[in-house]
Amino acid sequence: MPELEQMPEAHVYQAYGMYFLSSRHRIIEHLKRNHEPSIHGHRLWDSGFVLIDYLLHNPVRTGVRVMDIGCGWGSGAVFCARRFDAQAVGIDLDKQVFPYLEVLAELNDVSVVPLQANFVNLTGLELAQQEVLIGADVCFWDSLVKPLFTLVERAIDCGVSRVVLADPGRPTFYELADSCIREPWRTTLKSWYAVEPSRATGEVLEVRP
Repeated sequence: MPELEQMPEAHVYQAYGMYFLSSRHRIIEHLKRNHEPSIHGHRLWDSGFVLIDYLLHNPVRTGVRVMDIGCGWGSGAVFCARRFDAQAVGIDLDKQVFPYLEVLAELNDVSVVPLQANFVNLTGLELAQQEVLIGADVCFWDSLVKPLFTLVERAIDCGVSRVVLADPGRPTFYELADSCIREPWRTTLKSWYAVEPSRATGEVLEVRP
């Protein structure tokens, strides 16, 4: 029988070796009164846990430089920093998500650099400084398909070795995947599921040069 770990206080839960706060935790309730994200950054999404599970089974190297695009609360970036000692950057257009990212990082005793930016405007130098790009639930509008494909294309051209994106399986995400598959890259699209904190299913797109 596995050891049952006692949580330090109410509304704290654990998944994939990390601590998370539920929406009823006093810190999250306080943040919501003062920081209201506007671009779907108001909670943790299941695809973030699908991404984490995929990276657990398909790990990056220790100390890798990783950028979490459309990071929201930054679960992917925090996981990479904690599990792989990654040098993690969380990028989001909405600066209101960063207090949540900061809390999650501090709760897990890691550091993630927040960067308020539109991924469309990332420079070649900024991309070249990264080795891996990750993201979850970032292809939720039709208007995002082409910019995300362009980002993947530019990232590969700038020397990024892996792009890993997770999604529940929206038509827009499959459209992005189809565009990547047509390119001369090593592209895979896999159905995946997370088992913590509860079962969640989705799709994972991975692109390598």
